[in-house]
Amino acid sequence: MPEILQNPPLLLCPLGDNAVALLFGETISPDIHRRILAVAQALEQQPFAGLVEFVPAFTSLTVYYDPWVLSQQGKLDAYSEVVRQLGILVEQVQETHTKPARVVELPVVYGGIYGPDLEEVAEHAGLSTDEVVRIHSSGTYHVYMIGFAPGFPYLGGMDVRLSVPRKADPRNRIPAGSVGIAGAQTGVYSISTPGGWQLIGRTPLQLFNPGRDNPSLLQAGDEVRFVPISPEEFLVMEEEQAWD
Repeated sequence: MPEILQNPPLLLCPLGDNAVALLFGETISPDIHRRILAVAQALEQQPFAGLVEFVPAFTSLTVYYDPWVLSQQGKLDAYSEVVRQLGILVEQVQETHTKPARVVELPVVYGGIYGPDLEEVAEHAGLSTDEVVRIHSSGTYHVYMIGFAPGFPYLGGMDVRLSVPRKADPRNRIPAGSVGIAGAQTGVYSISTPGGWQLIGRTPLQLFNPGRDNPSLLQAGDEVRFVPISPEEFLVMEEEQAWD
């Protein structure tokens, strides 16, 4: 059964027998997301016995746990115990305890073979392609969650003038590093996958590399800025990444 924490008001819902979702409301905003990350940070610093992992998203935080460990080998009700543990933790969390956001700059070559849908996006928005590039690269974007594919960042904060529907016919393969727009969101394909986002550019940086200590370049809570580069600069950076 869902549980409601009173201080601050928060809804907890069980997901199967080994996870619980903390629901922070239905509004997507940096303020709500900072509260989610504050609880995630507290879990990282003060993990309870039986905690397996936690996954922050736009308006929720899902906490996975080992019911056998959490119940002290069957002596307690595992779900009641995780609700109790999270209730104590949430009450202690102060938003000001969150770490300062990391700012990551992503070089992007816009248009041409790297962004085949740039002209279509410009036409839909009633703008020139140069204006689309200027608007897209002038904003700062908040990483709300990593999902869909390993290392794929869902970014919020895009100028609504660039909003455009997904493609009616998704592509079978989109190159890794492609920068896309879908609705009011922008994102970067971290690996080569099928997809239906409108592609406006590509970054030479590797957003996901399983050989690194931290495979995902971006994390929830990061801030992202796109920096326009030339096709020549793209090729140089891409080669450097290959040797990284």
